[in-house]
Amino acid sequence: MENAIWWIRRDQRLDDNAALLAAAANGRGVIALFILDPAFDSNRGTPRHTFLLAALTHLDGALRQRGSRLVVRAGEPLEVLREVLAESKAAAIYAEGDVSPYARRRDEAIGKQLPLHLTGSAGVFPPAAVLKADGRPYTVFTAYSKAWRAVPLGLPPGAAPLAFLPAARLDSLDLPNTPSLSLFPATEGEAQRRLEVFCAEKVGTYAFQRERMDMEGTSQLSPYLHFGLLSARRAVFAARRAAESAADGESRRGAESWLNELIWRDFYQMILYHFPFVLKTAFRADLRQINWRESEADQRAWQSGLTGFPVVDAGMRQLAATGWMHNRARMITASFLVKDLLINWQEGERWFMQHLVDGDAACNNGGWQWTAGVGTDAAPYFRVFNPRLQGEKFDPQGDYVRRWVPELARVPGQYIHQPELMAERMQTELKCVIGRDYPRPVVDHAQARQRALAVYKAARQK
Repeated sequence: MENAIWWIRRDQRLDDNAALLAAAANGRGVIALFILDPAFDSNRGTPRHTFLLAALTHLDGALRQRGSRLVVRAGEPLEVLREVLAESKAAAIYAEGDVSPYARRRDEAIGKQLPLHLTGSAGVFPPAAVLKADGRPYTVFTAYSKAWRAVPLGLPPGAAPLAFLPAARLDSLDLPNTPSLSLFPATEGEAQRRLEVFCAEKVGTYAFQRERMDMEGTSQLSPYLHFGLLSARRAVFAARRAAESAADGESRRGAESWLNELIWRDFYQMILYHFPFVLKTAFRADLRQINWRESEADQRAWQSGLTGFPVVDAGMRQLAATGWMHNRARMITASFLVKDLLINWQEGERWFMQHLVDGDAACNNGGWQWTAGVGTDAAPYFRVFNPRLQGEKFDPQGDYVRRWVPELARVPGQYIHQPELMAERMQTELKCVIGRDYPRPVVDHAQARQRALAVYKAARQK
């Protein structure tokens, strides 16, 4: 019997997996292989690494229930694949396509020497599937979204195989005993459960509640989509079913709003694929020479959640405690670093990638460039979020702030987003003395806004 290698990368699932189905076609035995690539050693100890190891452990268990097992090897992918091909007598290697510059260089080099077949993608569509009529990539989301929606989704997602044909038994490294992150159990079953619960209970109110930091209105599926414990296609099919079966206009808007967020994910992957330089510099050439400030003290205050701006500090502390941050908080904290502190957006991009369990190079880069106003479908560079107003609008009672900034737990709602305005007597009574129990604001927002606008304007005139 012929064997094939399923080279697992960001598709750590059995359900709706194009690479796995291709490997198992024609009655082949499947060798499920994961390679610990030294190129990613810098990720060790991060929430993403913890999630990855837990997910692989679960995948191994799911494979064993079906008569197979996960083979884990460490080393340069080309050499590992060459060894496993020789040991297993496999005829081919099947893997899901990737968009990062490193992955594309790696796969191109391997494809020249070994029988590597790429199929599918981490998105709904491969990055070259949605292009303008002249073959060029889109750079504006609205136009991309319209074209994306016109592409047929194809057949519904396929179920996980019930069993695997026997394949060559190969040596494998033991995975370390790594517990899942408490907020994100790293199992395919949990991904499916969250999708079902979200579509049944929350998607109808998503258009409104997704912006509220004090509510549990988002899907919290991003880690599962990033590592492929949930296929993007299955999520999109679920979003469309929810829209079609919606009982009213509000519910339909909720489902459509969520679908729009899934399209943004494909958009950013497409941008990284066609414009890989965005990982090193701004997409907009006229905003690559911004005169950024260098302030270790301000940067540390931002990283530590000690800026004196409650909603900013709440977001950064949520990130530190859980490896995740509400999307509205991501925009607020990013805007604060870039516009209020005038610190290079790439510093924030790096920090998020180090600490986010769902840290995705394409989406993270796209989000930071959008907030900084230097990207493809960028927000206007002169848009500067006011942290106080953002807090009042999206955390009106201050519940999000009080949860993550306990020093402010007793502060009344009228002061929760500007505690420095409390009278000294009130600060003493509440045991929240500004400058002692909670920091004073590191900048004056109005002045910082004017500074940012001037610096951006100067950069555009160079």
